[in-house]
Amino acid sequence: MIRLGPEPEAESREPKIGSREPGADVIVIGAGAAGLATAIFAARAAPSLRVRCLDGARHIGAKILVSGGSRCNVTNRVVTERDFWGATPRLIARVLRAFPADRAVAFFAELGVPLHEEEHGKLFPDSNQARAVLEALLDEARRRRVTIETGARVTGLRAAPGGYVVERNGGAALTARAVVLATGGRSLPKSGSDGFGYSLAAGCGHGCVPTTPALVPLVLRGDAHRALAGVAHPAALTLRTGGKTAIRLEGALLWTHFGISGPVVLNLSRHWHRAVLDAPPAIAIDVGLSVLPGETFESVERWLLDETAARPRAQVATVLGARLPHAVAGAWLTAAGLDREITMSHLTREDRRRLAHALVDMPLAVEDSRGYTYAEVTAGGVPLDEIDTATMESRRQPGLYLVGEILDVDGRLGGFNFQWAWSSGWVAGQAIARALTAD
Repeated sequence: MIRLGPEPEAESREPKIGSREPGADVIVIGAGAAGLATAIFAARAAPSLRVRCLDGARHIGAKILVSGGSRCNVTNRVVTERDFWGATPRLIARVLRAFPADRAVAFFAELGVPLHEEEHGKLFPDSNQARAVLEALLDEARRRRVTIETGARVTGLRAAPGGYVVERNGGAALTARAVVLATGGRSLPKSGSDGFGYSLAAGCGHGCVPTTPALVPLVLRGDAHRALAGVAHPAALTLRTGGKTAIRLEGALLWTHFGISGPVVLNLSRHWHRAVLDAPPAIAIDVGLSVLPGETFESVERWLLDETAARPRAQVATVLGARLPHAVAGAWLTAAGLDREITMSHLTREDRRRLAHALVDMPLAVEDSRGYTYAEVTAGGVPLDEIDTATMESRRQPGLYLVGEILDVDGRLGGFNFQWAWSSGWVAGQAIARALTAD
């Protein structure tokens, strides 16, 4: 067990709530991004508070260390409620406004971790090392006298007069005046996220929107995609339920041996899972792929006609190869039932229209996703309307706060989920400091 901060005093097996000896003023269950942020911000706002984090993992910060290709996409230059799904945008916006992205940038600069901007507004540490982010948070926790215990799995939580009793494996029950649930969701279970926090929340009267993996690669049926493994290109994906468009997203797509990945796929994955979860069994759920995002059937057909007039002897594969990776161009000709050697002048009207349709709306046989093991975040969780978003305090149980991924809020790829952790942690930390030092 690692302890950061002052050594706790001897613990009684039957402590009294309100006593500072057996537990702490604040116990944060979970020492990931949101948990560490909450603990730090509470300790900063009220240095007299005893703040204690409990985490079941032996080594904390696993999600921070693997995020962004082990570089940690800390936040984004511009973050709004439109970058998130799940809860009502108005509620998400309230939390984000309290601690926006520019304040997160300033916070990490204070910790000695300056950030730089990359494509699509993503902000990474100048060191390009996720460990720098984790170590900065742990160093700040140490400076603020926050105690962090690893290998301390919480097994139970119950309200008691004056606060809470927190039960853990291998140790005496602890007491606290306030408790924070920062247990995350179910994504990347090797990091310790197993969804137990939902049970703790349920025991305190909270509901749970059914959870699914999000920001996760998708698995395709068959093996036609295997020939394209490793090829990347711009794309648009359209999800339809019962023939009606549910959402259309654009971005980079990567073909893999199991199916598809890349930003546009990861962002679509939560919507595919939600559709499968929510749609009646008889409703068809379809995904269409455009390898020419921004184009329509009409514009592609016009382009093919223009190319036929200008280059009648050119092979169709060559014409397509000017806009697509050659492997994709060849695969799409085959999918459209055309010979790869066919020239533009030999395209019949039917051939041309079939090819145009394939280029802008090729059906994908999505079978599943790669699941929580490969998901970067969890969709679903404790409904945000059960939380006072001015404080992150439970509306069901006074003195209980919920932050981060345990809530029904999931962001798109690009640093948004970390920003949710920093913002919700700041709101909770400030509110806890005010509540526990008001007397």
